[in-house]
Amino acid sequence: MTTTHAHHHAPAELAPEEPRRISVSELLPDVYKAMVRLDIAARQGLDPVLVELVKIRASQLNQCAFCLDMHSKDALAAGESAERIVQLSAWRESRHFYTEKELAALALTEAVTVLTDGFVPDEVYAEAAAHFEETELAQLIAAITVINAWNRFGVTGRLAPGHYTPGDFKS
Repeated sequence: MTTTHAHHHAPAELAPEEPRRISVSELLPDVYKAMVRLDIAARQGLDPVLVELVKIRASQLNQCAFCLDMHSKDALAAGESAERIVQLSAWRESRHFYTEKELAALALTEAVTVLTDGFVPDEVYAEAAAHFEETELAQLIAAITVINAWNRFGVTGRLAPGHYTPGDFKS
């Protein structure tokens, strides 16, 4: 490592961390526990790597820094490549990095996450339905819904990224 590289990463150069506004999960442990149970139930039967891709993409769209940090680290820990994680924000231009099934899931994730863009278009739903068996499609819709809920807690609470280590919240 060169000195310029080391200097570039000196903590003194970093902006201060934003203070947390509120932690709904700490104030309402029953809501938090119910969300964790919902999260576990939603993911049943889905490929764990696919779930992480969905969670990262929704979190990018919602600009949830805390969830981006967590799910990027979880995806890497699960064996996902840094390249595929980096390319997620431009997945339409990087289609060859993903399977057709993953692409259908990402399109559905975007449609469900950004409902104001014209709801969930029939063609997006039909493409997902072509790649996922009906129960699995229901699981995917549930998983997308859950990460959007987590994102809203994270963004509103201004939860700071950078402190998560994979395995921290294993239930």
